[in-house]
Amino acid sequence: MEEEFGYQKIDKYKAETIDSLAGKYKVILSEIGENPNREGLLKTPERVAKAMQYLTHGYDLNPAEILRSAMFKEEYKQMVLVKDIEVYSMCEHHLLPFFGKAHVAYIPNGYIVGLSKIPRIVDAFARRLQVQERLTTEIRDCIHETLQPLGVAVVIECQHLCMQMRGIQKQNSVTTTSAFTGEFLNETTRSEFISLIGAKLH
Repeated sequence: MEEEFGYQKIDKYKAETIDSLAGKYKVILSEIGENPNREGLLKTPERVAKAMQYLTHGYDLNPAEILRSAMFKEEYKQMVLVKDIEVYSMCEHHLLPFFGKAHVAYIPNGYIVGLSKIPRIVDAFARRLQVQERLTTEIRDCIHETLQPLGVAVVIECQHLCMQMRGIQKQNSVTTTSAFTGEFLNETTRSEFISLIGAKLH
């Protein structure tokens, strides 16, 4: 625990995992031609090990339990949309980041969920090694199976550093994925959702 900029910063790491990862990253530094014993790199293996553990902490989270912790009976049966949710994840093919926005909607069927829980489950799935396609369907399926709503819609728009920093090196490309259930398979409802995520209402 340490004081940083006037607030308490609490980092929780698995010490054995950090030690194991740090040793491997030290070997990697040597293998790419660096000197892991020079001043600037002495603490790098530990820093990277902690960063990787944080970036993949979603494996320790149960997204369905996150939703169930804040479910409330409610007769509201119109669309609930949380848009522009920040997404940060790691491509499982190259271990490079991809990042962007998620837009998530559902139509309640007897239960609503605390609004903060939607971004939390997005984060729980994103903080794992991922592909954007699977991330999209995992979020959809978790909401659908847990809340049993009339429909779920998920659209994710991301930039992938594996495309921008290496390979084809297209700097401005954006990948969009979508997944729908129930009422959102209806063109009218889906069109309303697409219109709302593109609208600037705030």
